[in-house]
Amino acid sequence: MATIWKSTNQKSTNQATNHIISGTTLSSWSRQQKLAMIVCFALLGLLLAMSACSEQSSKPALVSVSGDVSGDPSTQTAPVSAVTTAQANTIVPVAAAKKSPRKRPANVTYSDANSGVSFLYPRKFMLLSGDDARPQFAGLGDAWMNFVQPGGVAVATVVVPDGSYPGTDFASAFFNVNVNRSLSEQECAHFALADSHNVNGGSADSQKVKVGSTDMDTTSNFAASALTQTETQYYHSYGNGACYEYILSLGTAGYGIKDGAEPVNRDAVFARLEKILTTVKIKTAPVEQEHQAEPAGASIAGGKE
Repeated sequence: MATIWKSTNQKSTNQATNHIISGTTLSSWSRQQKLAMIVCFALLGLLLAMSACSEQSSKPALVSVSGDVSGDPSTQTAPVSAVTTAQANTIVPVAAAKKSPRKRPANVTYSDANSGVSFLYPRKFMLLSGDDARPQFAGLGDAWMNFVQPGGVAVATVVVPDGSYPGTDFASAFFNVNVNRSLSEQECAHFALADSHNVNGGSADSQKVKVGSTDMDTTSNFAASALTQTETQYYHSYGNGACYEYILSLGTAGYGIKDGAEPVNRDAVFARLEKILTTVKIKTAPVEQEHQAEPAGASIAGGKE
């Protein structure tokens, strides 16, 4: 009995000791685990906070790069912010305005300061002035002036280009301006050459015509050689103390001699020359006012108070 009691008591003692050791060990690990768990929770919380901040900061980037969810590269759109930045930084080259070729006017203005004459003529026609202004009759040499007194000076001549009327007997045509400062207004109304249309062959009286807004006197003449013919119209006007002469001339050659040559339309040729004549303007010279001396008595009287 005693032995059994001891054994039981010893066993109980051993069990109690084991319980005490186990409880102590359990209690010790629980504190360590608690500390470890606290540290783990603290680290986890820190990681969660960092992850949340990272997600917040990455949201605009995710929005800016988001595109078509279908995954098709051809349908994906560029980021809005990237496109805006690219558009702002892209320099669009401005194409230089293409200048259309400037069309030159069909007519050219001629103006002579010495005589005050100006007129318009077609750009395709040839202008002669100065020493070369004296025109030529077709096959008849220099064109003669039709003033009743010498002193005429050639100002300018406009020549119709050769070949202007192909297939015809056209040889030449021109518009000529001369000026004579030695004639009076009454003398300017007459012509030295007789009008060939006068059946009597004598000097014919000129006709009064109005060209544009200018009153003029006119006559005509016809001359011919074995191969050429020349028809000429003369116009006179007076202004600035001078007589102005305008010659419109047409020369023909080859009709009846050249095969296939037809007579040129004389009315059409003279219509072109008359169109130049209608543009003629004479610049009026300024009238110098004579200075009248003030009477001495008036000056003296004016000086008195």
